[in-house]
Amino acid sequence: MHGMNGNRGGGSFRCLFFSFCVEEDPQRGVSDNERSLHTAEEIEKLTVDEDLNDIERAVFLLSSGQDVQRASVIINLPNLVRQNPAETFRRVVPKVREVLHVAGVDMQLAAAVSFLTVLQDDIVLIQTHTHSILQIVLLNLDHRDAVVSNAWLETLLSAIDALPKETIRQEILSPLVSKAQLSQSLQARLASCRILGKVACKFESPIVKKDLLPLVRSLCQDVEYEVRSCMCRQLENIARGIGLEHTKAAVLPELVELARDEGSTVRLAAFDTIINLLEMFDSDDRTRVIFPLVKTFCEKCFKADEAVLASLSFQYGKLCHGLSASFTDEQHLWFLEFYKKLCVLGLQHENGHSENQAYPLELESKYALVRRNCAYNFPAMVLFAEPNHFLTELYPTFSSLCHDPEISVRRTVADGFHEIVKLLGPNVHFIHKELVVLLQDDSLEVLDAFLTHVQETLELATSRGEGAGLESKQVNVPDLVAALAAAEQKAASSLRWRVHEKLLQRYACLPRVVSGDQIYFRFLQRMFAIVTTTNVLPVQKEAARTLCMFLRYNRKQEQRQEIIGKVLQELGQGRSYWNRLRYLDLCEIAIELFSKSYFCKNFLIQALELVNDPVANVRYKLCHMLPRLRSTIRLPADKHLLQQLEFCVRKLLCREKDKDVVATVRKTVLELDKMDITEPYHKRHERDLLDQKKEKEEALLVEMEQLERQQGEAKLTNEKHNEKKRKEMRKAKLARSRSLSSHPTTPKTVNSDKSLKVKESGSCPGTGKNSMLPMNDDSLRGHHFSVASSSLSPTPSSSSMPVLIRSNVPSSLDHRSSNTLDLRSSNTLDHRSGSLDHRSNTLDHRSNGSKDTQSRKLSLWVVTRRPYASCTSGTSRYGKIG
Repeated sequence: MHGMNGNRGGGSFRCLFFSFCVEEDPQRGVSDNERSLHTAEEIEKLTVDEDLNDIERAVFLLSSGQDVQRASVIINLPNLVRQNPAETFRRVVPKVREVLHVAGVDMQLAAAVSFLTVLQDDIVLIQTHTHSILQIVLLNLDHRDAVVSNAWLETLLSAIDALPKETIRQEILSPLVSKAQLSQSLQARLASCRILGKVACKFESPIVKKDLLPLVRSLCQDVEYEVRSCMCRQLENIARGIGLEHTKAAVLPELVELARDEGSTVRLAAFDTIINLLEMFDSDDRTRVIFPLVKTFCEKCFKADEAVLASLSFQYGKLCHGLSASFTDEQHLWFLEFYKKLCVLGLQHENGHSENQAYPLELESKYALVRRNCAYNFPAMVLFAEPNHFLTELYPTFSSLCHDPEISVRRTVADGFHEIVKLLGPNVHFIHKELVVLLQDDSLEVLDAFLTHVQETLELATSRGEGAGLESKQVNVPDLVAALAAAEQKAASSLRWRVHEKLLQRYACLPRVVSGDQIYFRFLQRMFAIVTTTNVLPVQKEAARTLCMFLRYNRKQEQRQEIIGKVLQELGQGRSYWNRLRYLDLCEIAIELFSKSYFCKNFLIQALELVNDPVANVRYKLCHMLPRLRSTIRLPADKHLLQQLEFCVRKLLCREKDKDVVATVRKTVLELDKMDITEPYHKRHERDLLDQKKEKEEALLVEMEQLERQQGEAKLTNEKHNEKKRKEMRKAKLARSRSLSSHPTTPKTVNSDKSLKVKESGSCPGTGKNSMLPMNDDSLRGHHFSVASSSLSPTPSSSSMPVLIRSNVPSSLDHRSSNTLDLRSSNTLDHRSGSLDHRSNTLDHRSNGSKDTQSRKLSLWVVTRRPYASCTSGTSRYGKIG
């Protein structure tokens, strides 16, 4: 045990090995009897002389240490290289190479990781030492264990990115020629395929064509299908390495031949490579070569090779999108119809199965994977078929995917639903039914996937979902609101509280989606219930945040005051201390969402009153929040609030007995004293600008509320006015019909109308103000109704003016002097009564100019006053005329 407690470098290194061997199991501990099993001889084997330096210690452990000590040296090899690269490569690395000949799998894997770190470290990488490292890597590529061999291969492939071209040419490509020969092992030839694909992108096109392409052709024609398949998947990198010019002549023929290979995995590899290289083929190649090849491949897979259908369905969207520019209408239709078949594969009588015949379980699983891949590719197929043709071409297929019996298919549809909504644009109302269906799905997995982009989906679905007009939205939105409420209830009743938390977080977007009244009556009470009754704290906090968002964007003052009052009563003054704690959580959220003035006005006082709470946990949380509460107070306007906060602090300092609360309040006092001193000016300025923005938004909401209220009142007034006008018109029609029935002959009717016109014009000789007083009430009523009824005429006339003026003249004018009313009425109607003046002049062409002007003014005053006086209750119809 000599030197175990030494403080020099060797002591800590040696203690690491020893502690590793005798470390207690954290699950069960180590008993005294187990400790006694380590004999003095075993301990001596694990003991290293502390006088040795790091290099000497590493060499000693690699030579005569235990396996665990050797593994530790190999793991620590990158650090040794950084500290002393020359000595490490001269003395340690050769020892590591010797150890790896007999090392186990764990040590081999550790060595692969360490050598990769050394090769990728630009600081310590020395060109002269790279050869020794690569020799070790290439030597272990042929390890008999496939796991070890693949680990060293991954190390080499990753190191190629960091190595210079000349090093790759000398150290990797030179031995690669021999390893790619048919005489080499299958494992070596597979490694050669992957190395060829990796180095192709490191060199220029002529080098790739000259040095690599012959090896590529040889491996593409290998007798083993695994080698052909592996090399086929590397043809994409080869094609990009030789460029567009040589791809058509060198790579495309190989792909065509491999696509017709007898091995299904080779054909699948060729199919995937063709799809990835579509942009490198011209239109002529796509039409003459690619399309027939792909069509044959699809038909063959659909009829006889279900194993390849999964990969085909996964790549189908990319395939159609890449070839769409070269398709004829017939080819376009064929690919679309084939996609529809894939979407219902396993649901109908396909491949010789009847509807009542069940598929084998393994086959059902494959078909479900195909439909899931089709659901994944559905947005790409919407583009392929064009969104304008969605309803006729793809809607039945989309509805089938939304109702698929497999949960994974519906979940995939829900995950990509927002992309489909974007693509449909103004036609989004086509899939509103499916939106509601997915929200009401029986599986929480589907709901969880839908919630990821629910805000974007709902905003687009409700803002552009009018399609057939406003009536469509009015019909669909209530269904959507009910579905959203049902989804929340389903998530709440499940045991997956994280889904419920996610849902509540996403529902904060509802003010942008549905009306404030729908939120108020359908969701607010539910948020209160969650905050006050749910036992899961994250769910409670998200419900409180969503509740604050609903309050933030509510436009009705009465509803806002009711919500705030309920928050103060049920949370701030709640009987349960748990609810009072939630009130403080809600205050933290409100500080983020609302302006300082709004928070101080509605929430701060109740928060400060919790200083008298009988539960120490509430006072403890309040102490932690005091600096944040202080940040909402603006001086000098809120000086009284600052005094209350300081009073709370003094009360806590003087009367508090709980030691945790006392310790917290003392720390809080120091924070409060430093708040205005330590905070940088730019941060305070940014916070003030943000607060001003919040205030403007709140003021804008108030203005919008007032504007909506005024519009509502104006609409109500207008409706009342229109209703009154309709009643007057009906009375006028009734009076006219009675008048006509009392004058059966036409001449008498004409004379009656002429006499009425003369009275209206006021231009008869010998008439004046006093001469109008003897008119009886019946004659005036008939005149008023005739004026109202004449407003129905499409041609403008003077008889329609009194009704318009009456609606704009306030009732208080009844109590003003007749002279003032006369002046205002005349001035107001002078520019509108041209037709009336003309009518008066036509009827009274015998009068002179002065008398005509005086009569016209008198007529205007009388016609204007009569309807206004007739609608004033308790006032004589003629009392103010004289």
